[in-house]
Amino acid sequence: MDWFYEWVAGIHWVHFLTIPVFTGVVGWLINWSGLFMLFSPLHFKGVRIPGMRELASILPRKVQEVPGVLQGGIGWQGIVPARAAKMGSIAVDKAISKLGTPAEFYQQLEPERIAEHIVESFRPEVPGLVEEVMRREHPRLWRDLPRPIRQAIIDRVQSQLPSVVSGITTEIGVHIDQLLDPKIMVIDHFRDNPSLVVRIFRDFGQRELNLMVAFGFVFGFALGVPVAVVDSIFGQWWLLPVMGVVVGWITNALGMWLIFEPPEPRRILGVKVHGLFLRRQAEAAEVYARIIAEDVITLERIGDFLLDGPSGDRTRQMLAHSLRPAIERAAGPARGAVRVAVGTRRFDTIRDQVAQEAVGRTLTPFRDPEFSRQQSDKIQVLIARRTKELPPRDFVEMMRSAIREDEWMLYAHGAIMGLGGGFLHLWIFGVA
Repeated sequence: MDWFYEWVAGIHWVHFLTIPVFTGVVGWLINWSGLFMLFSPLHFKGVRIPGMRELASILPRKVQEVPGVLQGGIGWQGIVPARAAKMGSIAVDKAISKLGTPAEFYQQLEPERIAEHIVESFRPEVPGLVEEVMRREHPRLWRDLPRPIRQAIIDRVQSQLPSVVSGITTEIGVHIDQLLDPKIMVIDHFRDNPSLVVRIFRDFGQRELNLMVAFGFVFGFALGVPVAVVDSIFGQWWLLPVMGVVVGWITNALGMWLIFEPPEPRRILGVKVHGLFLRRQAEAAEVYARIIAEDVITLERIGDFLLDGPSGDRTRQMLAHSLRPAIERAAGPARGAVRVAVGTRRFDTIRDQVAQEAVGRTLTPFRDPEFSRQQSDKIQVLIARRTKELPPRDFVEMMRSAIREDEWMLYAHGAIMGLGGGFLHLWIFGVA
């Protein structure tokens, strides 16, 4: 034991005791700045360098993953915003695809109510629509028709609206799996709105993220004790910077582990441990469902996707096909005479033009923000229920997969700060 007493007697206590304090403060700074790196800035901030884009193609893959490098710049973009589209893709693969099929989402929106809303919104537009097309396609015929006959045509179109629209919403439901792709909807929306992805983390995980920052000091301080012991024994100038790298790396790794692992409660050395995010999966499910239902998979965005998405042409053709018979029937008993008067080809052109013009207006009520908001409650209930039922491992993957391959940047950032902390302590207090 003599060696122990000699070692204790020879310790420079100010030097020794400040090491855990330094590593604790550095650990806190590592996790605090690590959160900043995760979420900020929303868009790339930096400088574009001529030739950098071409050079990036031959750089190591890990370097290419740094935000901005492949775009030919040096700077930074938050890891989560930079990977927003990827997170959207993984969210669909890991969770949203398991939450429900496009048909289930559509049924939750109550097609009958949608049909009623379309009829209510579209009915006042029918006179203007018929008038506009007829004046454009055959102004003389429309002008020569007696007013009662013109009104009768408009009335017939309006009277057929409920059955026609009901058929349209049913037809959309039958083909919704081919017309609607939730994965593309989510990826496009996340890519265009990176702040939304940040909000998903912040809204239900801010408390855990703050706790992770606080634990950075605890981890750093605890790891600093053995560092101080080793430094006091060997007293080499390079020990603190080298061990600072190790402490910085481990501190960030422990912070990420604290949030996401283990996915299910487990006892380690008699202590119950459970990933911080996973402890509140039910609460997280409610927040996640609200964001998805209010901002991502909404009736308004479904309407936009149906008409303007990759399958928009098919949707328009389907709707026009459903509308043509109703428009043809609108002429009533005079249909044969009108065909003879204007010619079969001209009659078909008028019918098709009215159908085409009606397509966009038929789905316009989908884009009614207030009605979309009312219907979002149904989607929210479905997503919340299914998210709560997700196995913990799938829930973790949904939240973590998008940043997993970029976590090395956080660890490297921790190592660099640990290195800096070691040199700073060496500069202030010298060698043990």
